[in-house]
Amino acid sequence: MEFFKKLFGGGGDTGEDRAGLYFYVKPQGCTEVVRVRIDKNNDPSLDDDNILFVRKTVRGTSYKCTRSAELYVLFTADRKVKDTEVTGGALVTQADYEAWAAEQGA
Repeated sequence: MEFFKKLFGGGGDTGEDRAGLYFYVKPQGCTEVVRVRIDKNNDPSLDDDNILFVRKTVRGTSYKCTRSAELYVLFTADRKVKDTEVTGGALVTQADYEAWAAEQGA
């Protein structure tokens, strides 16, 4: 049973997410702030110029926010964030996300 817990991540959760990078995006015209997780080991792709990047479409979960934004992240060769850009929205802070979540009662 321990094998399956290790394989699928059950049990022993330390709350640490070493591979995860979190970004907070607020789509234009929406009050919702969306938390986006990027796995820096698996999500980046190489473009034609051998530059690592991630492009994710971000959309709110409520019917009140029907617009989407696009998050574009550039990485260095050692997978550190070099630049971020959001089209159709804004990059906000974790504090903004937590304040929005508190308003929602989450």
